Amino acid sequence: MNCSDVRTFVHGYLDKEIDLVRHVEIEEHLRTCTACSQVHHAQVALRSALKSDELYFKAPPRLERQVRMAARRADRKPWLPRLVPREWIGAAAAAAALVALGILVGPMLGRPSLTERTAQDVVSAHVRSLMPGHLTDVVSSEQHTVKPWFAGKLDSSPPVVDLSGEGFPLVGGRLDYAARQPVAALVYRRGAHVINLFVWPSASTRDFAETADGRLGYNVFYWTRGETNFWAISDLNATELRQFARLVQARLVSVPPTDGPAPTP
Repeated sequence: MNCSDVRTFVHGYLDKEIDLVRHVEIEEHLRTCTACSQVHHAQVALRSALKSDELYFKAPPRLERQVRMAARRADRKPWLPRLVPREWIGAAAAAAALVALGILVGPMLGRPSLTERTAQDVVSAHVRSLMPGHLTDVVSSEQHTVKPWFAGKLDSSPPVVDLSGEGFPLVGGRLDYAARQPVAALVYRRGAHVINLFVWPSASTRDFAETADGRLGYNVFYWTRGETNFWAISDLNATELRQFARLVQARLVSVPPTDGPAPTP
């Protein structure tokens, strides 16, 4: 997140009206950017000043008494029932039925799908990994070092491919959490851009074609092969990240699929 983004969302950040991912990104930016930190402190000071008692007008006691008396007089007015037309009763019943249907169906329609929840997990895990000291548990550019590291830490070791010759060098790997389970995170780079490739067993035995997604400034490509889920995410442009995904898929044709039982979703 850059300075322009932070200054756009600083009010939502102070009001706690933004999502967790943006909140974490802004906090990280404020710790390293003096200019944006000053903007943040100025907004905090302004909000504190606006809460000062000197800025509020206190109504005199006489006005308060008059308002209370007027309210009591209004309450003493006789209530005259009116006859309600029969067709209005039918319309009211229909409206009540629609409201009840909305109460029952609304939460189901608004509930995010499994793919949506997984995408949110992947974005959150990617953002966490970019914080200092969170990117890798094992640091190595050797696929034969990274793959065995996961042995005993997960039900199965993920397939690891070497793409250094294509401009996507392997950096290492780590344990992470997504889709309600521990997953393997393989870390690659493209220049200054970090690519996280999340890998975990799939409950499906069918291969799933590559799908693209864009969330909060990140590009995401995900697919399923040989009972294994793959989710690649980065702030790298979509064209190059698609190239990375296609290279991984091509290399996996000659790599045996991940062994081990697939966890129940």
